Amino acid sequence: MTRPSNDSFLRALLKEPTAYTPVWLMRQAGRYLPEYCETRKRAGSFLQLCKNPALACEVTLQPLARYDLDAAILFSDILTIPDAMGLGLYFTDGEGPRFERPLREEWAIRDLTAPDPWDHLRYVMDAVAEIRRALHNSVPLIGFSGSPYTLACYMVEGASSSDYRCIKGMLYERPDLLHRILSVTADAVTAYLNAQIESGAQAVMIFDSWGGSLSAAAYEEFSLQYMQRIVGNLLRERGGERVPSIVFTKGGGLWLEAIADIGCDAVGLDWTIDIGEARRRVGDRVALQGNIDPAVLFASPEKVAAEARRVLESYGAGQNTGHVFNLGHGISQFTPPENVTALVEAVHAHSVLLRTRSE
Repeated sequence: MTRPSNDSFLRALLKEPTAYTPVWLMRQAGRYLPEYCETRKRAGSFLQLCKNPALACEVTLQPLARYDLDAAILFSDILTIPDAMGLGLYFTDGEGPRFERPLREEWAIRDLTAPDPWDHLRYVMDAVAEIRRALHNSVPLIGFSGSPYTLACYMVEGASSSDYRCIKGMLYERPDLLHRILSVTADAVTAYLNAQIESGAQAVMIFDSWGGSLSAAAYEEFSLQYMQRIVGNLLRERGGERVPSIVFTKGGGLWLEAIADIGCDAVGLDWTIDIGEARRRVGDRVALQGNIDPAVLFASPEKVAAEARRVLESYGAGQNTGHVFNLGHGISQFTPPENVTALVEAVHAHSVLLRTRSE
């Protein structure tokens, strides 16, 4: 396996020099794009779109046809694992994902097992392989999973939650049951990400979307230690090339040093922390990914470009290593597509200028 012709994203994750700052966007294939909406309509539903490798490939490539992005990310959903565990995933219009059989009973938690990704999640591996073929090794493909704690939030609550009443009740009252869920899910995530790597993913990312809802002590015990276990068991190389890993905890700015120490190659940042300050705190231990506020994309193209330049300036000296530009969370469905053009162009142009200044 050789590196893609545009390997700036991989180089940045590995803290190798790059000619400019690479950029991709969380949820870059999504409802803000009219072509995505058309494909989703043809699929019949979001879940059917995820489970159709050809259509998942189609929507993965759509943002790359529009924008000069430096990486593709597999189109899928973080809830594929609990769905494969038999919890009965379904989507309701306007209400998001739900599970028919949330984990509330001790017997169900004791019976929980990690699915074989090559069997129960074969459609994801087929999508990864198809996307890699379609990319013709032009840019890297990112695989991903939700973190054990974030997946457990959905698995126990049965849907998204504003107060995490069920899972936090379990966390404090029956931590043994939650640890059982998290341990099985960590095994499942590890196998799932390794299968994606074996199918062709050239980097992987763990989305800890709800880890920031925890107290400091609970975060270390119920989220961070399980992500560390996963990272420690990931395939680090395939075909002679390093496969870097990214860990992103939304709301995790208080714990950056701890996240940087778990063995991942890069830490994702949300928009609530200054990226220059984050860099000073973690030093050269990891690369950083982020972290413009996604709401900036509702402003004019000129304001979007100005905010992109501000983030790049904040990163500071030595722009040519260790920074992947991204949003601080997923792109909104209400984002004007032309504003993404302004963002990507500003990141590429201004990062080249900053490198010229430093020479």
